[in-house]
Amino acid sequence: MPTPGKLATDKKVAVLIAAGLEEVEALAVVDVLFRAGIRADLVAVGDSLTVTSSHQVVLTCDALLAEVDLADYDLVFLPGGIPGTPNLKADPTVTAEVTARMRSGGPVAAICAAPSILAELGLLQGRDATSNPNFMKVLAEHGARTSEAAVVVDGELITSRGMGTAIELGLEIVRHFLGDDAVEAVKRGIVYQH
Repeated sequence: MPTPGKLATDKKVAVLIAAGLEEVEALAVVDVLFRAGIRADLVAVGDSLTVTSSHQVVLTCDALLAEVDLADYDLVFLPGGIPGTPNLKADPTVTAEVTARMRSGGPVAAICAAPSILAELGLLQGRDATSNPNFMKVLAEHGARTSEAAVVVDGELITSRGMGTAIELGLEIVRHFLGDDAVEAVKRGIVYQH
């Protein structure tokens, strides 16, 4: 297992941070990726590097969305939370990027309410996906094949249910880039007991 902070790969993940996000959904994934040696940048969707979560936790991001090219990232991750999810959906750069990625087979991950963004953009038609229980109907209404699994992988699309499944989502992203051995190493490192 790589030493924390040492990159095991040149792959990088953009974690899109909008005001009102569920902070643990974002940070648990970032923590797991960090431990695996995968770069994860907190990208602020808005005009300030500091973003306040739905639970009034203030996060300091690495860059503003306006300063980065999301196409430079190997995976874009949408954390959930309310009003974080509608705030992500309201940003045309976010919706354009996830639409382009989903149509070209590029990697996208979303958790909790955030998979509903993909559904409402018409990107989950005929795809396997999950979300927070309160948003499963939205996915189904837009043609997704829904599942109550903690994490659902459909090709390059990875979706998850909520804060309680965020570690599993992080592990699945590690598996996507680095394989099963890296996942097992991270599980040992975090004393994962599922």
